[in-house]
Amino acid sequence: MDELKIARINELYRKSKAEGLTEAEKEEQKLLRAEYIESIRRNLRSQLDNIDIQEKDGSITNLGDKFDRKKRAN
Repeated sequence: MDELKIARINELYRKSKAEGLTEAEKEEQKLLRAEYIESIRRNLRSQLDNIDIQEKDGSITNLGDKFDRKKRAN
């Protein structure tokens, strides 16, 4: 998600508080917010997939491998 889209989300928010939004603007806001949330989720998942945990027996387990993406898709 680029800075222009984030700026547009903020602009629509401010306008909604000040004077209200048209139906087209409400739909745009809804789509932009959904895209933003999806972007945050992808970023968090990417970070979690790169975390390694040392088990009590000394072995290293990668969370991305442990909780395989195929399992999450089901």
